[in-house]
Amino acid sequence: MLRTSNPFPIVVSGPSGAGKTTLVDRLLIADPLIRRSISTTTRAPRPGEQEGHDYFFVDRREFERLKVSDMIEWAEVHGEYYGTRRAFVVSQLTSGRDVLLNIDIQGADKVKRVFPGAVMVFILPPSFADLERRLRGRGDVSAEDLQVRLANARAEINASIRYDYVVVNDDIERAGGELRAVVAAERCRRARKTQEFIDRVTR
Repeated sequence: MLRTSNPFPIVVSGPSGAGKTTLVDRLLIADPLIRRSISTTTRAPRPGEQEGHDYFFVDRREFERLKVSDMIEWAEVHGEYYGTRRAFVVSQLTSGRDVLLNIDIQGADKVKRVFPGAVMVFILPPSFADLERRLRGRGDVSAEDLQVRLANARAEINASIRYDYVVVNDDIERAGGELRAVVAAERCRRARKTQEFIDRVTR
């Protein structure tokens, strides 16, 4: 695949149950110019997980240092830290790859502040009732946890106004096509085209 545009971060967010991870995985398979952002965490590796492929594993002292020097965004989940390192994102952009970050709305806002050219995509379910059915259908969500997720989903959906694009995931094939179209359109922006490519065309 020919690289004719400057690489950029792609931020994908959406409520739990919207299907964003499935769409992200399909996009990464379809487009070799995109690299998934790899988070740094303090939790221990699970069986089969590999350093630098699934996560970057560090201890809490190192994470505290990175929070000050390198973290774009971070959060504490179930007593462990997770975050996105600026150095990793920059290294991938410099190597010519777009970087895809599957993160929540708070993290997305922080990425946008560091990388103003980031493309923000929000994944919506076709309806709130459909989202609730998907969450119930997982079979591993307690009634209390379900209500928390639904409340969070309402707040997240209201925040979608801050995003550049909204993709409604009512059909995985169609929604996947729209997400690929967003990336293709952004690469066609004149402001993103590399000067090397423009010079080559005008010779």
